This record gives sequence, structure tokens and C-alpha cells, in this order.
Amino acid sequence: MPIDWSVLDYRHHPSKTDRTQVGNSKTLGYKLLSALLVSDRDGQPLAPLCEQLQTAEGLLSSRFNRPRPLRSALDELTPLFHFVAGLPLGKRAVFLLDAEADSVDHYRKWDRRGWLFVVRADAERYARLGGQGGEELRLPAIADRLHQQGAFAPVREVDYHGQQAVQQVAEAAVVLDRPAYQNRVIDGQRRKRRIVGKALPLRLIITELRDEQEQLLERWYLLSNVPARVVAASVALWYYWRWRIETFWKLLKSAGQQVEHWQQENGRFILKRLLVVSMACVLAWRLGHSQAPQAEAARRVVMSLSGRQVEHGKAYTQEGLLAGVWVLLAIGAVLQRTSVIDLKEMVDFVLGGSVEPVAAMPVPLRKTG
Repeated sequence: MPIDWSVLDYRHHPSKTDRTQVGNSKTLGYKLLSALLVSDRDGQPLAPLCEQLQTAEGLLSSRFNRPRPLRSALDELTPLFHFVAGLPLGKRAVFLLDAEADSVDHYRKWDRRGWLFVVRADAERYARLGGQGGEELRLPAIADRLHQQGAFAPVREVDYHGQQAVQQVAEAAVVLDRPAYQNRVIDGQRRKRRIVGKALPLRLIITELRDEQEQLLERWYLLSNVPARVVAASVALWYYWRWRIETFWKLLKSAGQQVEHWQQENGRFILKRLLVVSMACVLAWRLGHSQAPQAEAARRVVMSLSGRQVEHGKAYTQEGLLAGVWVLLAIGAVLQRTSVIDLKEMVDFVLGGSVEPVAAMPVPLRKTG
């Protein structure tokens, strides 16, 4: 389950009185957290499980009805994980997070509660290679050690910013035993607290993307407590799928719904609209990547409903599919209360100029002699 944060910039919307400072000092708006459920088989999105907005009035969430006091972004993950763990999903959720969630203290808490995670760690992090008592190295040094041992193996070809790349994966057992440090703002003062915790054994899965010339394009250090029965190549693929959430952000922010131009007057109304739009984005995303036999025909119809043009050689765009999905939803709602025959008659009426049919003239009577 990919989880990610994004800033919604409403600095030019003074009517939204519950805006808060997010990011740099010039940005006023809301911080949005989205948690998406994706398939463990093909990475396709299934549904948005949770949407949350950080506002000046507190935290708004699809999980509860009223604003709650704000905690740190990582502390807010604990109740979210608990919520997801209680859903009847049929399988245990695996939480996929970017480097913003690289926190030893939270790793320990999540592992203690039995929640599974895959987090991209910062390259500056230290870990003990091989287990407790092993040599402590920075993660890049562990990657170099694994290269020397020939541990990296190609597992698949993937797309990387429009070009083909080979994904290579290596794994090592590591232990995190350093104290954690908690930074909090208390009474306006930023304070740092040292937290000593138990040594935590984790899997370090290093995934590299290389081009045809073996040049390194990307490297991810993934720390995970997913059981060893799930092979490292699968865990690396799950994290690769996590980057598909960028498609969701693109549809939501810049190429589809233009969320940062919405005129709702506060975060509460923004969140309500987000819940509907998020599901529409997921539907368009799924349609665009579907391999079902009827998918191609469905994409053609939905694109025709969108009224969008595409470049020569392209059959569709994700943005066009999203626009078409909204029209399709409207048609579906109409068909719930209007028959196809009546709808066709209405279409003919409207396209015919909405003119009332001329009544038939009576046949004049012949004069009698």
C-alpha cells in the first residue's frame, strides 16, 4: 500500500481561512496524505483507502468526522496503520513509504505491533551487516560490499522515465541498534530527545536501475520486516510500483483535476471533493493500464466522451481517460432513471434544435354540390 504526502498550495486563496504553513514559509495551504491500495500481483490501483489534510484547525481525515489535534507526520502513521490493519482486505497490508518515513523509532514501534513495511532509507543511515555484533557500515558501503561479492542479480526490465532499464537486486541481513532521536516542537521550542531501543533485525534490499551501458540510473536502499518467504525481487518490485502513485498526483494536481485551483472555502469541503475525485483518478488509472479483452474498446469510447485530442500515434492519455470517466459517470447516473429509448429521443430532440413537433394539419373537407 503506497503512502505519500503532497503539498496543496493555496497561497492565492485567502478565503480559505484554515490554511496553514506547509513546506517553505511562502506556502500556505494544506498537506495531503493519500493511502492507496494496490494489487500485489500487478501493482494496479484498487481503491483509495484514506485521505487526510493537515489544516490550521487540525487534522481532517476520511477516518473520522471531526478535526483532531495535529501530531507529527510520522506519528500520524500509527493510527492509519491500525485502521488499515482492521479492514477486511483478505491479506496483510504492506506499507510502502518513501525516505520521509526513515525513522528507527517508528520502525521499532511498527515492528512491535506486527505491521509490515518497506521504507526507502537515507543513504546516510548506518546498519550492522550480518546481524547483531556485525560490522557497522553506511548503506552505500554495504552496497559496495555486495557488489564485490557478486550478490546483485538482474531480475526484470522496467520503465524509468520513458527509457528501458534493468532492475538488479541484492539483499543482506542487517540490524539497527543505534538510539533514535525524536524532534518535536514543544511550547514553540524545537527539542531533540534521545530514545534507546532494542536492536532491530531487518532485511536490507538494495535495488539498482541500470541502462544498456550498465550506467547506474537509480539506487534504492529498502529496509523491510516483510518475512523472508517473500523473495527480495518481489519486495523490490512492490517499491517500484510505489512510484506509480506519481500518476495519481499528476491526475489530481496538474493534468486532470487541478486540485490547487479548487474554490471550496475550507479544507473540510476540499477533503469531501478529494474523496470522489480520488476514486475517479483510480478508475482512469486502471483503465489506462488494463489488459482485459474489452479494455481497448472501452478506452476508445471513454476518450471519445472526453473530447480530448491526442498526439498522432497515441490512442489515449491518462488525462483524457479521466475527463471521459466523468462523462461516463454522468451517463451511468442518467441511465439509472431513464431508459435507453427515452434517452435517445432526448438526444434527437436536443440535437434537432429543441423544436416542438408540428401538429398534423387536418384534411380539408370537399365542398358538396
